Amino acid sequence: MGMKRYSEHSNDPFFVAAHNNRRRQQQQCTQPDNNGVPEETCAQQNHSPKLASFTSQNVPLLTTIPSFVALLLLVSSIAPAMCHSLQGNHTFFRPHHELLNLRRVRAHLNKINKPPVKTIQACSFFDPDTSPDGDLIDCVLSHLQPAFDHPMLRNHTALDPPERPRGKNQTKVDRENESFQVWSDSGETCPEGTVPIRRTTEEDILRASSIRRFGRKPRTVRRDSSGSGHEHAVVFVNGEQYYGARASINVWAPSVSDEFEFSLSQMWVIAGSFGKDLNTIEAGWQVSPQLYGDNYPRFFTYWTTDAYQTTGCYNLLCSGFIQTNNRVAIGAAISPRSAYNRRQFDISLMIWKDPKHGHWWLEFGSGVLVGYWPANMFSHLRSHASMVQFGGEIVNSRSRGYHTATQMGSGHFAEEGFRKSAYFRNLQVVDWDNSLLPLRNIHHLADHSNCYNIRQGTSNVWGTYFYYGGPGRNVRCP
Repeated sequence: MGMKRYSEHSNDPFFVAAHNNRRRQQQQCTQPDNNGVPEETCAQQNHSPKLASFTSQNVPLLTTIPSFVALLLLVSSIAPAMCHSLQGNHTFFRPHHELLNLRRVRAHLNKINKPPVKTIQACSFFDPDTSPDGDLIDCVLSHLQPAFDHPMLRNHTALDPPERPRGKNQTKVDRENESFQVWSDSGETCPEGTVPIRRTTEEDILRASSIRRFGRKPRTVRRDSSGSGHEHAVVFVNGEQYYGARASINVWAPSVSDEFEFSLSQMWVIAGSFGKDLNTIEAGWQVSPQLYGDNYPRFFTYWTTDAYQTTGCYNLLCSGFIQTNNRVAIGAAISPRSAYNRRQFDISLMIWKDPKHGHWWLEFGSGVLVGYWPANMFSHLRSHASMVQFGGEIVNSRSRGYHTATQMGSGHFAEEGFRKSAYFRNLQVVDWDNSLLPLRNIHHLADHSNCYNIRQGTSNVWGTYFYYGGPGRNVRCP
């Protein structure tokens, strides 16, 4: 979880000298030069429902013992239902269909929330700008994690670490003093032999359109998203065979103006057509009030083998991704995050195909293996990817009849540059020989450039990089 800090060099705008690792930060902090090109790099409130209070001032005095006993019996019979109703913030007397839906929700919770050996409350003690995110992190025995509910994985044995791609900068960091997620700021960790899993709540599922669609992206998928409600500012490469991708992604907390919208920054490893056979593996950070119930940027993963129809999900909300790490909680809030014209932070991610077993591994930071997607779950991605894509995505629901004000990236356009616009840097792909290479024949796509745009460049320090994002609704984006 390596974070590095570099000092400024007055003679060479692209020279970077390594400084000491910043304690308890997984991300990286960066400073610009006079031209706006990054010169130095150093390497999210709980709302509890209030219960109504009752007093005895308006209750008439009971004058007879029989009536008093009758009242006690009545209260004792309705109290459990009343208490449950208040706690769940629902009406006292639920219709039959509501009760049936709640039973289904709880059955689904029992399926995805595995019995923990330890539970950790997420709370940040070290970042003054971060409030507790309210997450409960369950430490679940590795062999009980959701992945092994998948029929194809029930007899699967977790693998040893794979061979990493050549050309990767093997930076040594003091991982014991690093922190990049709020839940780990307490100093507690999950025991060896377990994996940390963010506990899903009843409220999480009730915010979804249905239990079946909970934890999944909308079905509509188009490469040009001009009519799908999804808008992008991305760069991509295609036309060759790809075996992975790597990038460092600037972390912000963009404003999301509608509960059913999101804003994310990620990389996609893609194979198949943009029809019903699309295969993707995805990782990055996102702000999604519907999925998480707050506006914190969160580390996330996603996968699908049928263009988001019936397979795949976010994080560990279905079976598929096999986690091997006991210190990284997928879906947990990221801290610290960048601020306008202040310190900048980013996270490094790499996805690549293990040459020996063929599975797709995920790495966070400098050498932290999170886990892998087994190759036999995919069709096209079983062999290789045909496209790699990096950038931002938002959902524009037009719920008020005009374009959303949901921000992408920092909420500022690409031309504002460093410390103001969000960025991706050190973009690379993995080739057939398990080597990291710079991108070639890069394409840009900003399907609503008056709302969100993108500008790409190269430098000695950041390699291939780009700024991207925007505010959404503005005078040029009605």
